[in-house]
Amino acid sequence: MRQVVLDTETTGLSTGQGHRIIEIGCVELVNRRLTGRDFHRFLNPDRDIDEGAERVHGISRADLEIEPRFPEIVEDFLAFIKDAELIIHNAPFDVGFLEQELMLMQHPEPKITDHATVLDTLTMARGLHPGQRNSLDALCKRYEVDASKRDIHGALIDSRLLAFVYLAMTGGQADLSLDVEAAPARDGSRSGHPQGHKSAPTGERSRSGSAPTVDLPVIEPSAEEAAAHDAMLDKIRESGACVWDID
Repeated sequence: MRQVVLDTETTGLSTGQGHRIIEIGCVELVNRRLTGRDFHRFLNPDRDIDEGAERVHGISRADLEIEPRFPEIVEDFLAFIKDAELIIHNAPFDVGFLEQELMLMQHPEPKITDHATVLDTLTMARGLHPGQRNSLDALCKRYEVDASKRDIHGALIDSRLLAFVYLAMTGGQADLSLDVEAAPARDGSRSGHPQGHKSAPTGERSRSGSAPTVDLPVIEPSAEEAAAHDAMLDKIRESGACVWDID
């Protein structure tokens, strides 16, 4: 199964006000493992960046003067996401901006769903954690994903963090180490990698993944606990976030 975790940074919050994409970051998952392949581009938006947006991502218009425009990178981008499942936090925002860029250049297939399917992890998180904060920052804390190297928002580092969060939300069966180099930043340096879940203490699990032999007690759930568990599974199924049921 091939999935692409995607994030964008923009000049502002609304396509209706003519705001544009200035950064796209994607990382690839195959069978729930990071492959080390990514897609990362900064883009010249040909317009000013809102002060509030610049405070969030730290990218100025001057930083982008020599960067390509969206039509120059679109074929590489669409080839990277082709036939994948896109994993996006607050998908309507990013998809809306991507589709606006495709429409502005009069692309013959301007809908993202013409190229890939879309999974919104914000909708998933709200189903799993109703009434709680479900921003990417909040989810990193909840699932113990180390975001300490993320000083500001960036499309590539945020997509990597979201990959770890998604894997944790959907069962945690994943290789959470990032033994691959990051893509070059605009200044030519290598961007830092977010770390995954906190490593297990010595003795819990070896690097090879084999667990020590331990006699663990088996505690059966009470009837009330089993009913609560079934109710939660029903809620997840209703939200569309269920990934383990097979027809």
